[in-house]
Amino acid sequence: MPPVCSGSTLMCTMGAATSSLNVRMPDPAGKLTANILDYLPIQNILPFGMCRSTVNPSVASATAAARGAPQMMPCIPVIPGAWVPGDPMTLVRNAPAVSAGSKLTCAYAGVISIVSPKT
Repeated sequence: MPPVCSGSTLMCTMGAATSSLNVRMPDPAGKLTANILDYLPIQNILPFGMCRSTVNPSVASATAAARGAPQMMPCIPVIPGAWVPGDPMTLVRNAPAVSAGSKLTCAYAGVISIVSPKT
């Protein structure tokens, strides 16, 4: 699979909207190609609108305040680790490239995937 680039559309299983991948460092060819270390919240991974995960403290608090009625709160991704799997055969800025099948895990139980890759 070809590596993905900045502007690819992302989706989180706990988010209400899609988001975008934002790569800031170009590869040697000048393209904004992602590597597995491009996972930083806000810098690389933009919010997904509203979050529905009760593992998210703000969602849990809002749900408790609403006497158990499920509430959604603004998404602020918390991503503890790199994209997996990376493509070890394609290195981008000295790290494996992100491909269309790569995923991230949010600390609030969401799984982030690439739904519309840009190459």
